[in-house]
Amino acid sequence: MTTIGSTSDLALDGRRFAMVSSTASEVDASSPTVFDYHERDGMVWGEYEGDTVRIGRFVGTREERRISIRFTHVVAATGEVVSGAAESRVESHADGLRLVEDFRTADGDQVSVCAEVLR
Repeated sequence: MTTIGSTSDLALDGRRFAMVSSTASEVDASSPTVFDYHERDGMVWGEYEGDTVRIGRFVGTREERRISIRFTHVVAATGEVVSGAAESRVESHADGLRLVEDFRTADGDQVSVCAEVLR
């Protein structure tokens, strides 16, 4: 992990992340869940889809390296609607930002890691 120079280096607006690991399910490396982030005035929101998720949305806040969100998505295989909450930390690596997320759904507590997709 490298050191981040300022909090502006953490800005998430316009960034895309792909899930690389999750304790909730096996990640399909050829078609991972992809998250598009927007941010303004400490608020974050976005959308996600791919792998086990047909479509999802999230909204929350970011303070420094901590993100707190609520999310809802539709499971691709079953059409079930899943909702939950997550607390993430933003890490800086040589290949971009990573989000390490502790999240909760009705199925319990899980952990996932998402890596920035550099465009």
